[in-house]
Amino acid sequence: MIYCGIDWAERTHDVALVNDSGELLAKRHITDDAAGYKILLDLLAEYGDTEDDPIPVAIETSRGLLVAVLRQGKRKVFAINPMAAARYRDRHSVSRKKSDPGDALVLANVLRTDMHAHRPLPDDSDLARAIAVLARAQQDATWNRQQIANQLRSLLREYYPAALDAFSTWQNGLCRPEGRELLRLAPTPAKAARLTRTQIQAALKRAGRQRGIADEAARLREAFRADWAHQSPLVEDALGKQMLALLGQLEAACTAADDLAKAVEETFPQHPDAEVILSFPGLGVQLGARVLAEIGDDHARFADARGLKAYAGASPITRASGKKSSITRRRIKNDRLNHAGYLWAFAAPNGSPGAKAHYRRRRDEHGDWHASALRNLFNRMLGQLYHCLQGHELFDEMTAFPTRLAAAA
Repeated sequence: MIYCGIDWAERTHDVALVNDSGELLAKRHITDDAAGYKILLDLLAEYGDTEDDPIPVAIETSRGLLVAVLRQGKRKVFAINPMAAARYRDRHSVSRKKSDPGDALVLANVLRTDMHAHRPLPDDSDLARAIAVLARAQQDATWNRQQIANQLRSLLREYYPAALDAFSTWQNGLCRPEGRELLRLAPTPAKAARLTRTQIQAALKRAGRQRGIADEAARLREAFRADWAHQSPLVEDALGKQMLALLGQLEAACTAADDLAKAVEETFPQHPDAEVILSFPGLGVQLGARVLAEIGDDHARFADARGLKAYAGASPITRASGKKSSITRRRIKNDRLNHAGYLWAFAAPNGSPGAKAHYRRRRDEHGDWHASALRNLFNRMLGQLYHCLQGHELFDEMTAFPTRLAAAA
């Protein structure tokens, strides 16, 4: 067996090849371009790399063009965590000095000695990878939008509480088109107090509102003209300009989140596993796409449901030493899948009587806190999802919660 290790960098990469006995067979320094990739593939072919029997590769990243080139065909690519690679480095050197050629050799030896302890990158389809890109980007855009909205809200508290009071009846009012349009029209409370009903109605129409415009305009006008404390005119005008700058960032974040959400809605239903995922209560298109993005469509990726639950951080972990043992929640997990699981478990009881009964039983009989009960429900439904994906079966309420459903009825 020949093993390959690649120390990845932004512009250049170091490559090392070792055999079963740990002898260094070859090392190269390649560039991060098509010419460098060709040198790498030629080097692997020189030492027996074939389409049916490719040489496994260890690298410290799971993304990028280099990884995409290596993953073509049947090759197993192992993404080694940089922290784990640093621990392996101590086996070969006690000086704690880092070198790129030495790290490539360390990664090759990781596969030579402990390949069974590391998981290769999953063999997901191109469609699943595309959905993963869109779903993660949409999730990042949503988080970015909320972060900017929180900054804007904090700024408005300093000089413009009338706007926060006016938008309080709207869910996530600062991200709504009506709220952004009104803030653009009146960036300071002094300008907002001078707005007429006609101007407010026109702003609501520009934002796309179609119903209850007159009543809403009257309510907003009254909120803007209420008695509030004010900053000095110069400071208020400066804060208004700062607010407009933040508002521009929020506009871009809202547009990006909406555009990516539409792209997910167009792409996710095309996947064969989408039908199974959408059959589960609490999983819509956006949340279902996030779940698929993290678990992939390689059904051989996890040996059993317990592996998937541990990967998602849904199952507890038991640590024992001597006479002491503790059962705690997992902190090393896929954070994106764990976040999606919390939202899934939060929404599932609304569409599943069995899930609702399971949640209530964990709260009432076992005394779990809210987050703990949701994590337990996520753990159970994730196991059901694993079973349904293996056999391409749709979710069935009676099969998922047979006894609890009868008790709830």
